[in-house]
Parts: sequence; structure tokens; C-alpha cells
Amino acid sequence: MELIRVQDSDYKKTYDLYMSFPENENGYMNNVYGFDYDRFLTWIEMKRNWSLGKELPEGFVADTTYVLCDDGEYVGVFNLRHYLNDFLREGPGHIGYCISKKFRGKGYATKGLALTLDKAREKGIHEAYLSVNKDNPASLKVQLKNGAYIHHENDTEYFTRIDMIDPEGSREKIISDFYGQYVEDDRLQRTVQG
Repeated sequence: MELIRVQDSDYKKTYDLYMSFPENENGYMNNVYGFDYDRFLTWIEMKRNWSLGKELPEGFVADTTYVLCDDGEYVGVFNLRHYLNDFLREGPGHIGYCISKKFRGKGYATKGLALTLDKAREKGIHEAYLSVNKDNPASLKVQLKNGAYIHHENDTEYFTRIDMIDPEGSREKIISDFYGQYVEDDRLQRTVQG
């Protein structure tokens, strides 16, 4: 099982997968619902740019969309936002996902989320924010299996968090590693103020 960036995927298989999703199901918004194939290809190019942080619309953040592939079958999609703005922090969070109906109940969402969390770690995300509709207990279970806890809730949603710190590591180590990559004396000599 692997994650493939949409821009590196088999476009026809990815298109067929997306067209199997409703426009809005359990909080997952299929932004290409109803697209013809040519318009879908334009969306793929847009996603290529967005994954690089280029040509982002106002209020959007860089993100990468992946297709979950199992032995050649495209079974679901996972979207990873590289960082959060205020809207995402109080709403959808870092990761959104959807599994095709014919592949549900087979553990694909749990495994796909685990793989997406690995991608998040590679991007330096130390705490993943997610959300789930209260009427979607299966998705909540997927998140809990991946180490999530319910941080807070409103009338319709749970807002979960997943601590991404390696059990062998610590927040102090992350901070130390971050600041350890700079030579303080060099930083202070770069500007007149320094």
C-alpha cells in the first residue's frame, strides 16, 4: 500500500476514483465533483502548483493530495495541508480523506491516515489537527486508532489532535535540533542590528 501524489498518479484512474465520491459526504468536500476529464486535468496542474505553495488563492495554504493505492487499485484520497491558518486551525485541520464506498470497512482509511501522518512528520508537523462529523463514528474510530484524542467539540463535529512526537523523542529535542542547526555568532553578524 502506498500514497501517490495526484500529479504523479494515473490520471484516468484518479479521475474515476474522484467521480465515485459524492459532492459532500460526511464532511469530505469533493471539489472536482461533476468535472469533465479536461477540467480535471487542469485541476491536477493546479494541485501541482499548490503542493509547491505557488498560485494559492486567498485564504488557502500549500497542500498535497495523495491517492491511496493498493496493488494497483486506487481506493481513496488523502489531502495534507502543510500548515494551518486560523480557519483550518478552528475547522478542518491538516488532513482530510475519503475512501471509495466499495473499499470501506477494510482498514484502508486507518492505513492511509497512518501513511499521511508519516508525510506530515516529514513536513515538520508535530501535532496534527483533524476534524470529524459526529454522525461519522467510523472516521472517528480511524483517527483514534492513529493516536488521536478529542480536543474539543461543537454541536456537529469533534476536533481531534494527534501528537506526532516520536516516543523516543521529546519537544525539547525538537527545539534543540531546530536551533542547533544555526551558528548563533553568524546570525548575530548578518545585520547592523546584530
